[in-house]
Amino acid sequence: MRTQIAIIGSGPAGLLLGQLLHLEGIESVILERRSRKHVLSRIRAGVLEQGTVDLLCGAGVGERLRDQGQVHDGFEIAFCGLRKRIDLRGCTGSGVTIYGQTEVTGDLMDARDAAGGALIDEVSDVRIGALQTRQPFVEYTRAGDTQRIQCDFIAGCDGYHGVSRSAIPRDVLREYEREYPFGWLGVLAETPPVGNELIYVHHERGFALCSMRSSSLSRYYIQCASDEVVKRWSDERFWDELRARLPPATARSLVTGPSIEKSIAPLRSFVAEPMQHGRLFLAGDAAHIVPPTGAKGLNLAVSDIYYLSRALLAHYRDADDARLQAYSEDCLRRVWKAERFSWWMTSLLHRFPQAGAFGERIQQAELDYLFSSRAASVSLAENYIGLPF
Repeated sequence: MRTQIAIIGSGPAGLLLGQLLHLEGIESVILERRSRKHVLSRIRAGVLEQGTVDLLCGAGVGERLRDQGQVHDGFEIAFCGLRKRIDLRGCTGSGVTIYGQTEVTGDLMDARDAAGGALIDEVSDVRIGALQTRQPFVEYTRAGDTQRIQCDFIAGCDGYHGVSRSAIPRDVLREYEREYPFGWLGVLAETPPVGNELIYVHHERGFALCSMRSSSLSRYYIQCASDEVVKRWSDERFWDELRARLPPATARSLVTGPSIEKSIAPLRSFVAEPMQHGRLFLAGDAAHIVPPTGAKGLNLAVSDIYYLSRALLAHYRDADDARLQAYSEDCLRRVWKAERFSWWMTSLLHRFPQAGAFGERIQQAELDYLFSSRAASVSLAENYIGLPF
């Protein structure tokens, strides 16, 4: 098979790249290890920066997003039994949109089908080669047959455990990582959210987050040990622990119900440099992971695609490779700022037992400063809504 761009991974990054290229008449083939049903069933984050919303709408996949997405002008932080609000719009003139990543993926998948774009799922044994030549290739196996795609460029959008990053030689790749000593136990329930906006909770028992996917679908998280096991947590135990971490008035208004999904996510910060090698370009979780506290994972993947799509367009339309050559540098400037913000939010709101009483008081002082200083509030707000591309 011959195409211009081979895209490995059919998550939001790979699908969005395929859609943006299609609008410019650039051909692509998308490969996916899992089934389409599995891809569309994955529960992920749902806080979209305005830049992400604008890019999705510009890609022609914003109809449901505009209709069903909830625009939030702020969020709350609960600590010391109180709830205080960060006014995103008042600080920055912008807000964020609540719209689940599963919905984003579905919209992009529908657009791929409507465009008649090639999406080959349930592939295995993916191998990348000839990256330093003008004719790189991707080989894969499907239904027992081995196939090869000859292409101009390869976009590695296949996540942290994908094959793309491992194709970069070890003497070229440098990796930075921090693992946190806890995870998030998350529950999805068909219940009305406890608040109109997200509520981040700093508590002596551990962090909690009250989020939502819609007016009737709630998503809640609590900090748990990194080695915790989901089956130890009944719905009743989860709701009791969540109530214990919420301010009393908020706990009383919490509506509970049977969980429809329950999982534990470890927290990790990770960056791989460079994000390109020869004619291979990494995007999304293949190159970087952030703890979910700052709501940056999906948004960073989208910003990578912003840079990559424009670089490829410049190559094909103008025979200009300057943006392709600068891709990694352009992405990493934004990536490291988002890593910093996500690390800071995680450090501010979570319980670190090894930090002791001194560390707890420092967190309380930081929270007090945050709400007594407009400059501090503005700094948080402008990072939360997303730095410019």
